[in-house]
Order: sequence, then C-alpha cells, then structure tokens
Amino acid sequence: MKRSSGVLLHISSLPSPYGIGTLGREAYRFADRLRAAGQSCWQVLPLGPTSYGDSPYQSFSTFAGNPYFIDLEELAEEGLLRRGELEAVDWGEDPRQVDYGKLYENRFRILRRCYERGWERSREAVEAFAREKPWLEDYALFMALKGRFGMKSWTEWEDEDVRLRRRDALERCRQALGEEIRFYAFLQYLFFRQWKRLKDYVNGLGIRIIGDLPIYVALDSADVWAEPEFFQLDQRNRPTEVAGVPPDYFAADGQLWGNPLYDYDRMRADGFGWWIRRVEGAAQLCDAVRIDHFRGLESYWAVPYGDKTARRGRWRKGPGMDLVRVLTGWFPDLAFIAEDLGFLTPEVRQLLKESGLPGMKVLQFAFDPREPSDYLPHTYDHNCVCYTGTHDNETLLQWERGADRASAAFAREYLGVGHAARLNRAILKAGLRSVADTFIAPMQDWLELDGRARMNTPGTAGGNWRWRMGAGDFDEALVRRMADWTRMYGRE
Repeated sequence: MKRSSGVLLHISSLPSPYGIGTLGREAYRFADRLRAAGQSCWQVLPLGPTSYGDSPYQSFSTFAGNPYFIDLEELAEEGLLRRGELEAVDWGEDPRQVDYGKLYENRFRILRRCYERGWERSREAVEAFAREKPWLEDYALFMALKGRFGMKSWTEWEDEDVRLRRRDALERCRQALGEEIRFYAFLQYLFFRQWKRLKDYVNGLGIRIIGDLPIYVALDSADVWAEPEFFQLDQRNRPTEVAGVPPDYFAADGQLWGNPLYDYDRMRADGFGWWIRRVEGAAQLCDAVRIDHFRGLESYWAVPYGDKTARRGRWRKGPGMDLVRVLTGWFPDLAFIAEDLGFLTPEVRQLLKESGLPGMKVLQFAFDPREPSDYLPHTYDHNCVCYTGTHDNETLLQWERGADRASAAFAREYLGVGHAARLNRAILKAGLRSVADTFIAPMQDWLELDGRARMNTPGTAGGNWRWRMGAGDFDEALVRRMADWTRMYGRE
C-alpha cells in the first residue's frame, strides 16, 4: 500500500455560521486545504443522527445521515429558505462550540420550512431515493413514532402493538403519520444528495474518506426496533444482556455501555445478511471503514440487563473470522481498519493476524517508561495505521502538559529532542516517519490546541462532541508545514 497520511476531523467540527459544521462550503474548503497540505485521507466519526448525549456512537440509525449536517446555505440558494430566517435564529454564542440544546430547538424547525416549500418539487426524486434505500421506510416511520410518543425510547412506547411491530398497528400509524414520515424521508434525501456531491469532490482531489463503524448499534434505534430477531431480546423485545467492558485498572466497575448484543447464531444462520447490508450502507458513504472495538468480534463482555455496573458481566464468544471473512469477501474494494486498542488477548491478536486487516497504533500510549510498548514506532510493521490520538484521547498539547515527568523525559529521549523543542511536534513527525502505511492525526493536534479542544472524555456524560475549528485556523502557514513534513517523510 502507498504511504499516506491524513487528518481526523468530524463534520460537526467544521466552521459554520449555523451552530455546527455541515456538508457545505467549509467542507469543500477543508478538502482543498487537505490536498494543498499533501494529505490523502480525511477521517470522520459516524455520520448517523445523534440521540440523547449527542454521541455519534449512539445513533437512531446505522444507515441514516445526521440532519444537522445538511447545509442550509445550499437550501437558501435553492429558494427553500430565506436568508432572514437563518439570521433570525440563535445558533449559539461560541463559534468554537456546538450548542446542542439550541441546535435541537431550532434546526428541525428550519428544516420543516424546507420540507414545506420543497416537497412537491422533490416528491418524485425522494420516492426514487426511497426505492434505493430499503432501510428508509422503517427509519422514517420510527422517527415519526418517536415524535408521537414524546421522543421516548421505543422500549417505553405505551402502545405495545406498535412497540412489537404488529402489522395492523404499523399500517394504522403509516396512515396517521404520513406527513411526518415524508418529512424524515425528505431530510435523508437532502443529506445523501449533499454527501454524494461532497464525496465526489473529495475523491476527485485524490483524497479517501475514512468512516467509522461502531461495533454496536443503540438500543433506541430503528435498527433494533425494525429487526429485533438479530439481537439478544426476550419475547417482549427487552434486552436480556447488554454490552460493556469488564472492570480494570481504570474503572473498578467496568464500563456499562448498554447497547443490545447481537444474536450471532441467528445472524450466522442468515449468512450475516444484516452485517452485509450495514457495511454496504457504509461503503456508499466512505472509501474505508474503521471497525470500532474490533476485539468484540473475538469475544465480548455481556452484562445482565438492568444491572447498574458492568461487574457481573461475562465473556462470550463472538463470530470471529466467520464474520470478518464474509465482510472482506463481499467488499473486496472497501478498506477496513481494525480498532484493536486496549488489552489484547492472544486470541484477539490471532484474529487480527488472520484477518490481515491493519490495526491501530496510538502514539499517546507509547511513552510509558515502566514497561515495553507495542505503540513505540520501532515496533511497527507497515500494515497498521498510526495515530497521534483518537477522538477519545487528550489533544497532544494537553497530553504533553499533563504527562508525568518520567513519561515526558522518556518521550524526549526516545524522540531525540531536548527540553526546548516542542514535544507535540516531535510526536507528529514520529508518526509521519514511521513505517506505518497510513498516519492520521486529529486536526486539534496539527492546530496545537489544548484540552478545551478535546472531542470526548470517555466515562463522562456531558460536554463532549462539541469542539469546532475556527474559520481561519487552517491557514497557509499550517498548510505549508504539513506539506513540507509530509513530503519529507514520503507520504505524498
């Protein structure tokens, strides 16, 4: 594989005057800057519509796109919005932070005006789009029903016939909620139309888009409601066990994620058709896909539903190569990245080796002088993706300022830089010159930002996923530095 490098920046973090990054002008401008900087990869987080908590890893659908990302400027140019309507909305006070509360209050109100003005002219195109997206019917109905039931999780809907998807009840709802169903279908039509145009442009610059596939889907999702047979649910469609990770040095109670677990026996009997459809959807959006929590395909931690911690969980075997072989066989042109971070057993290492997929190396994890580390660059082989950090990490500058004296001293000695040198820049260069086929750095690390720009702090409930880049941050000086370093280490 050709040596390459790129940047991790989620769509939400792009500049925009309307509260959150979109698929509009600034996305194209960012792609132009990446190309000028010699980068050939743009990595994003999951693109689905976010639910409570605003995490892109907890989405109402694994197939749908986030309506927040629809570019309002383009809709105004098409006559579906008026400039005054956009300017009258309070999108938040800080252009470097997403205000999800104000976004939730205002964005859909604006998008409804687009629907009211645009449905008749777009009806045939939306209907044609729906025929190409078999998941859309269930998703649009699911979202319409959530509105009807006060946005509660579908597991709490009062109408059991609807919750359990009895045919007569669903038909009744389709008739009663036709307008809402059309609204949500229209939004997906807008998202996918804008995304395709952006992706074609980005690919035309020679840049690949790397997407992110969470290993689990949210319990409160159209995916689980529409196809409960593929999940570990009881007769009333309540989970029997849910996902998490066991207690460790960092979390005495483990981590209770709460996602429903897959019924892999049922999926295997179906030829993993659900996964094939899911990855096919991802392949329409991206050129490569990072499989989050890859170790869960070898074995996963199952916690009894209703438990308040993950302590009483147990390890259960995953589908392993049976699933990996199906996916790589069905999608030979789609590149996969295995997120293999954390404590890896020999069985997980064997699965990664047998799969042939590149794993991840995170430089922030490398510089512990107390024990050998697989994240130090001299241990890499070429078949991996090197990161300075991920969306869950501190920024490099934050890490440098908070590192203990021994770790910082070891990092400087390993990297061959003195105390006067910028350690964060030395780490970026170490990733670029490593033998890893691909090197990715979050945009925050190139911008040399502190902890205020951190994207997510695992285990915390609020204040995450909010950081946004300023309109002038990716300037010519940074473009030149990135291009020079990328050229120096042969990653063009």
